[in-house]
Amino acid sequence: MPEGSWFCNDCKSGKKPHFKDILWVKVGRFRWWPAEVCLPKNIPEKIIRMKHEVGEFPVQFFGSKDYAWTYQARVFPYMEGDAKNKDKMGKALNETAERFIALQAEKEMRQLQEDRRNDKKPPPYRHIKVNRPIGKVQIITADLSEVPRCNCKASDENPCGMDSECINRMLMYECHPQVCLAGERCLNQSYTKRQYTQVEIFRTLSRGWGLRGVSDIKKGAFVNEYVGEVIDEEECRARIRHDRIIDAGPKGNQARFMNHCCQPNCETQKWTVNGDTRVGLFALEDIPEGQRNNGLCVRVSVSQNQPSKARERRELKEGKKKVLVKRKPQLEVTKEREDGCFSCGDGGQIVSCKKPGCPKVYHADCLNLAKRPAGRWECPWHQCDICGHEAASFCEMCPSSFCTQHREGLLFISKIDGRLACNDHDPCGPDLTQPHPDYTGHVACVTIAK
Repeated sequence: MPEGSWFCNDCKSGKKPHFKDILWVKVGRFRWWPAEVCLPKNIPEKIIRMKHEVGEFPVQFFGSKDYAWTYQARVFPYMEGDAKNKDKMGKALNETAERFIALQAEKEMRQLQEDRRNDKKPPPYRHIKVNRPIGKVQIITADLSEVPRCNCKASDENPCGMDSECINRMLMYECHPQVCLAGERCLNQSYTKRQYTQVEIFRTLSRGWGLRGVSDIKKGAFVNEYVGEVIDEEECRARIRHDRIIDAGPKGNQARFMNHCCQPNCETQKWTVNGDTRVGLFALEDIPEGQRNNGLCVRVSVSQNQPSKARERRELKEGKKKVLVKRKPQLEVTKEREDGCFSCGDGGQIVSCKKPGCPKVYHADCLNLAKRPAGRWECPWHQCDICGHEAASFCEMCPSSFCTQHREGLLFISKIDGRLACNDHDPCGPDLTQPHPDYTGHVACVTIAK
């Protein structure tokens, strides 16, 4: 038990219960029970006349339909998934889960209607078809003698197609119309000919504007090219440090409306087109029309198949190169802040932990915060989930953490990737894990900079 005063994260952040919130409520010696915060005008008159203090609010319990007055210290939020442990309150938890889903849908619909009133059209941008260089950046155009030639022929059934053995396609090179032996029948010129999948911009329920396919999209199909302003590191300054960045904010095409998600149905790939590097969006799976509410989405990462590496592999295969020349190792740059939320991985409006050395950021909604915390705020990764003391062991996939007294049996080392994970995120499960070679009775710890 914590010594002295202890405050939960909701109290620290100033979060208060709201009407129509679903909570776990403790009354007297009875067990914790799910209930909904009620509007005073919707409860019986005799309940209103019951003795209660300032700061108390009425709740209605699921299952029994009884009412009671309670206060913040006797409640904690109901979370999605709590209904899995039905035990002896199966009927009440079934009602709770149904009501929780209905309230979530109602909240999303209100948010959607409000967004539509305030934002009936997508944000303004200038539509362009090709990348526009800004500043010192130049669009590279290779000499025809430097453009690689594949072995496909015009007589092939699908020359340079997705199911062919086109070496250019394998190495993410686009065939040049004047070099490829297949000529006009070449199927590996999607960037140059802008052979995009037919898509439309639409308003999602919870992620603003999105992109979706008008018809079915096959796995591996070229969806669209990510087009925008190409800027160098000097131009972007405080942004992510790379040689070149494509900014689709002020100028771009329909690909700029594709959302990010943790379970993407599309991926980004770097292709070499006429000597220049272009970024394309490709389907990871067969995507039926209207499969997802959020439409087409992609993970926040870019394929690591760099053109130079692909060129080296091709030269080795053709016998033009004998030895791979290793590049000088670059100094590792430690990020001051992560790019996406540690809970869901998405970007957007995020709050950062103020503890020195901690780069983690979160969405306020992912931490159940009613508003963005002010002042010196530390994320829940640094407090034990059981007692609130300083944490010593951490799940590497979510904010769960534990102190030295409570960590045993709650964290496991995954057989798949060797990372430390809690019961909710361990890919193998607690029965399929094995201890670390250095395991001496306590689970291994993840240390953070002080």
